[in-house]
Amino acid sequence: MIKILVIDDNQAILNFLKVILLQQEKYEVQTLKESKNAFNILKTQRFDFLILDMDMPKVTGLDILKFINEEKIEIITIVLTGVEDIDLAISAMKLGTFDYMLKPVDEKKLLTTLNTITKEIKLSKSDIETSKKISLKHLKHKEAFSKIITKDENMLKMFFIIEKYAMVNNSVLIWGESGTGKELVAHAIHDISERRNKKFVAINAGAFANDLFASEFFGHSKGAFTGAIKDKKGFIEEANGGTLFLDEIGELSLPIQIKLLRFLQDEEFYHLGSTKNLKANVRIIAATNKNLFEEIKLGNFRKDLFFRLNINSILLPPLRERPDDIILLANHYLNLFNKRYKKNVTNISSSVKAYLVSYPFPGNIRELINIINSGIIVESTNELRKKSLPHYLLENNNITDELAERSKPKSLMEVEKEQIKRVLKFTLNNKSKAAEILGISRVNLIAKVKKYKIE
Repeated sequence: MIKILVIDDNQAILNFLKVILLQQEKYEVQTLKESKNAFNILKTQRFDFLILDMDMPKVTGLDILKFINEEKIEIITIVLTGVEDIDLAISAMKLGTFDYMLKPVDEKKLLTTLNTITKEIKLSKSDIETSKKISLKHLKHKEAFSKIITKDENMLKMFFIIEKYAMVNNSVLIWGESGTGKELVAHAIHDISERRNKKFVAINAGAFANDLFASEFFGHSKGAFTGAIKDKKGFIEEANGGTLFLDEIGELSLPIQIKLLRFLQDEEFYHLGSTKNLKANVRIIAATNKNLFEEIKLGNFRKDLFFRLNINSILLPPLRERPDDIILLANHYLNLFNKRYKKNVTNISSSVKAYLVSYPFPGNIRELINIINSGIIVESTNELRKKSLPHYLLENNNITDELAERSKPKSLMEVEKEQIKRVLKFTLNNKSKAAEILGISRVNLIAKVKKYKIE
């Protein structure tokens, strides 16, 4: 049986959640009013879920979340709070909270979340627990992640969370720098969800002027503006029954944010130039490379819209925090561009690998793709070499040529050739002296000079 621990300093809420709601769904429920006892219970007992109040005396919900993180306790946490506190929300999310709900509790939403995740737990628990290391084989929907190239353990752990988010019909907010693969994650969520057979519509909110975005997003009626010669469906209608991915959500103007909020609340909207009420069943997945908490403080983003979008939250790490993935991705795109350009660049030199791994990649995976793309075009041998890298990468890199070469194991022939060149330079090309230093005959030295084509 799935075990749930509920921690709240309000006995009435504990009674309601245990007796009226959770036990009716056949969950095994334990409640705790004195939050100071949470540490011992969490450390000595095993629970699948924790429903946690944030605002409690002495030991707060945040204290308990920190303890769970420090002790590496495996538990799925759903936070309850009576206050829309932005700083508290982000702190809870950073500490691994699965969901964040405002009081009074939305019974239907809470049960839907618990029931959906419970199914996933029962299906995957035994497989994951018997494995010492997480891998793609433990995912139920591994095919949905086929376009995301990674062996990073934190990314693989995130895939398990994404699978759970996908099965619940909540909005999702994906955070991450440009080029980290936010649209790929959104597509994975859609492909796993029950909406997989419906359309996935992806749009960049920052690519449209505000007036044009309203028309494209909500659609318009004939005559709504000059050039509107017929009715036109918007993105919402196009994605009806499926998923609408809104990239760069932080770029939306405040008037458009209000309209989007209304749609998220009521699933209702109007064509531009019409008063007819329309409905659509669409899941919204939003993404941003902006700090929306700062945008809210500056008055550029609505707090109520943020809480509607950020029901489930995913933070994608930048490529510089996934060092093991850099060469994996580089080889993947090397093969891809070989086929595209009909080239035969089959290898990446050790020095190039050293430069790539030490580069911070401000443009993330998209920048790495561009580097491999341009490099393979200009490369004339079967190996991607340093000379094919863009100048800015070499100039803005902490690695030195000596360090790059150090990472390349050399054959005995290469070592011998370099030593002969060094000694000839030292002797001002006096082959007799050079042969004496090298401990070989002059005839042997001349033969090796010809063999290695040393000028």
